[in-house]
Amino acid sequence: MDLPPTARMAHDFAAAMSLALIVVDSHGDIRFANDAFCSMFGYEPDQIRGHPVTMIIPERMRGAHTVGMANVAGGAKPGLGGKPVEVSALRSDGSEFPIEITLSTWTAEDGFWAGAAIKDISERRERDARLMRLASHDTLTGLQNRHEFMTVLAQKMASGEPCSLILMDLDGFKEVNDTHGHVMGDSLLQAIAVRIPYLLGDTATVARLGGDEFGILYAPCSDPLVVQQEAVKILEAFRKPFSLGGMHLELGASLGIAIAPEHGADADELLASSDFALYCAKAAGGRSYRFFEPAMRSESQAKRDMRDELRHAMRNGDLELYFQPQVELTTRRIVGFEALIRWNHPQHGLLLPGRFLPALEQSTLAAEIGWWTIDEACRMAKSLNAGGGDCKVAVNLFPQQFRAANLRDRVVEAVQRHEISANWLELEVTEEVTLNDDEASLLTLKAIRDIGVGVAFDDFGTGYASLSSLQRYPLSTLKIDRGFIRDIQTSPSDAAITRALVAMSREMRLDTVAEGIETEAQAAVLLAMGCLQGQGYLFGRPMPARDALSLYQQTAGLHRDMRATGFH
Repeated sequence: MDLPPTARMAHDFAAAMSLALIVVDSHGDIRFANDAFCSMFGYEPDQIRGHPVTMIIPERMRGAHTVGMANVAGGAKPGLGGKPVEVSALRSDGSEFPIEITLSTWTAEDGFWAGAAIKDISERRERDARLMRLASHDTLTGLQNRHEFMTVLAQKMASGEPCSLILMDLDGFKEVNDTHGHVMGDSLLQAIAVRIPYLLGDTATVARLGGDEFGILYAPCSDPLVVQQEAVKILEAFRKPFSLGGMHLELGASLGIAIAPEHGADADELLASSDFALYCAKAAGGRSYRFFEPAMRSESQAKRDMRDELRHAMRNGDLELYFQPQVELTTRRIVGFEALIRWNHPQHGLLLPGRFLPALEQSTLAAEIGWWTIDEACRMAKSLNAGGGDCKVAVNLFPQQFRAANLRDRVVEAVQRHEISANWLELEVTEEVTLNDDEASLLTLKAIRDIGVGVAFDDFGTGYASLSSLQRYPLSTLKIDRGFIRDIQTSPSDAAITRALVAMSREMRLDTVAEGIETEAQAAVLLAMGCLQGQGYLFGRPMPARDALSLYQQTAGLHRDMRATGFH
């Protein structure tokens, strides 16, 4: 092609550009296409030039293209002239791909012409798709995230489609994280994100809502029997351990179920109803499901309000430890105190634990209050033994503390900070708490005993532990529940159980403390059985720290005087 120098220079420049360029005449035939264009569309130059431009336009779009080009050729102003537009294009192999095309038109002596600069935007589209997926899916598990899940739920409910929602929270997941690390915890979440969708198939949409909480949506479905069957399937799926890195991890799940529209008129209300039901399932011990009931809303809300008040009380210094003496039954010498939490409520006065501790179930606030009680117990132990002595202070552990991986370290820190002997502190746990995870409980108790801190089984005999199981635990004290002491004089069975517990405790060289002693007759019966220590109203009610300290100093001085004068 013989062109003037200037035109030849422009032609060579266009041919060498990395941007795909094309020129089309008034008949719609391609008159020029540079190498970048040929490479992008998969053609050789002679397969392009002189052929209709519709060869690169998907068939469904050719009619609109032909009409548009005819209008512009007839003098109409191009609506997209000079503006980049994203459309689909056709490669030589018939595959479609996204392009960005910027169109220019002009009229010369030989008629109408159109030119276009074209970019392949496949990578941009893929990147956008990835970003969209990141915005709508959980990056760890690949499941829908909370935002996307709630959007889908809201759309289905707005359309009137019947829906059922299950909230699933994992039982024991925190222990996996604390014991094996967050990498193992993440792997476990990924394994669950495979097992549950595979189990449920296309009948449900599964999402990770955050942490170890998952949402499961059944739509269209509002049949309680169907959802109940699905809930049972989910719980059964957790009976099989998760095998990760050569380890077999046991895990459970708690489920809260709500059905629309009975339990919620919109997505947020349905989610809240499921959350109330989930809370009740966990409060009942976990590894179970609960359907929402209207009464749950007021009960759960009351507990949440109570927790908010407790959190404020904790910050405001309204919580206080009271101390009840534990004595030698023979001499009535005080050998220890049990620390009992009280709440100085600004409106309701002094509240006992039964009024507020149930609100702490499944709450992280329980651990925070628990660490505070250990610190205060250590502070009291130092004051009691400041003048020389060996008086212990016993404090109850919350289940959240007992299952915490850093329990030993927190106890060591408190003992060292207050500069007390470790044996001045005793931690009380219930047999029910320890039996929830027998092997882990054993390791925890051993770690506590190894540092010299005492361990007491509280309210023994009211749970499910066998007498022989006590041999495994490194205990220092066995506390006999007050329920056996109340009728010890009139109930042969209570007396027999108490006698057996005292004998067993003596054989295991444990201190035995009988709780709830209110009369001298009860104390005499216990002493005759060989029980050497007791606690109850007969010896003193729970009292503020200053009163307990004063009582201990008085009785300790009295016993010193008795020994000095030969009375014992």
